[in-house]
Amino acid sequence: MSQYILRRLLIAVPSLLGISLVLFVVLALAPGDPFSELATNPNVPPEVQAALRAKFGLDDPIYLRYLHWLTAMAHGDWGFSFVSRMNVDTLILQRLPTTLYVIGSAQILALCVAIPVGVYAATRPYSVFDQIANALAFIGFSLPTFFTGILFILIFSVTLDWLPFVYSTDIKASGFRWVLEMIRQAIMPVMVLGLFQAASMTRFVRSAMLDVIRLDYVTTARAKGLGQAKVIVKHVMRNAMIPVVTLIALQMPAVFGGAIVTEQIFRIPGIGSLLISSILSNDTPVVMAVTFVFACLVVLFNLIADVLYGWLDPRISLR
Repeated sequence: MSQYILRRLLIAVPSLLGISLVLFVVLALAPGDPFSELATNPNVPPEVQAALRAKFGLDDPIYLRYLHWLTAMAHGDWGFSFVSRMNVDTLILQRLPTTLYVIGSAQILALCVAIPVGVYAATRPYSVFDQIANALAFIGFSLPTFFTGILFILIFSVTLDWLPFVYSTDIKASGFRWVLEMIRQAIMPVMVLGLFQAASMTRFVRSAMLDVIRLDYVTTARAKGLGQAKVIVKHVMRNAMIPVVTLIALQMPAVFGGAIVTEQIFRIPGIGSLLISSILSNDTPVVMAVTFVFACLVVLFNLIADVLYGWLDPRISLR
């Protein structure tokens, strides 16, 4: 197993290098740069502008700038944010826990909804429960997160006044009260992301369960006198979860994309809102670092999915 993981990590290195090269070239060719505002500022002398551009290498060829960035990244230097006036790694580490908290909670909610609903619907196909679950799933993944986010705000914040619609990291409370307020303000963004993911995952779990539940070995297990619950949990679910794990791993980019929109709606100070504000202000080092972090997370989740294959189905050899 350790050799397999090491080999996959070595394979991921050229993939990440290719991704970083494409991202860097695209950002370098985009109009504007971090010092574009200095050109219109009469209080900044031209010689100061030229000195700053020379210091950060903004006038160097693209390949030199990329090599400088890659070398700095290898030494743990992620660059400097020209807007926030602080190191990029410090800025990202300040925002990353909030994003991981919201996305992680949303994924747990999606799994807690999709797996039991999908399994129960597959064991009773075309029943009233199955039809209702399918209808709600179609509605769930047909509505974009920005629409459901605004709808939740109108219902639970404006009309009912139950939940805050602005996420705050500066809560004036402590102890259990602080925990309660953190949960209250995270309910709506977690529900928006989690239910959106649960809608598509429910359909996929149901389809995977129906494919496995009709196989001969399941019929044989029932003929041996095993109970329905044991057949479903031990013989059907374990094999049916393999394509579901693949779906979850491949959906991670979409989850982060949805988080960017959701963070803008609920004013969550996470990586998504940082990316949007950095794009609008031409803060290239931050944009480059955030998108590269997203790429690393996608590669990591795909590696986790590959490792889970061997645990779910021992016939799969991780060599």
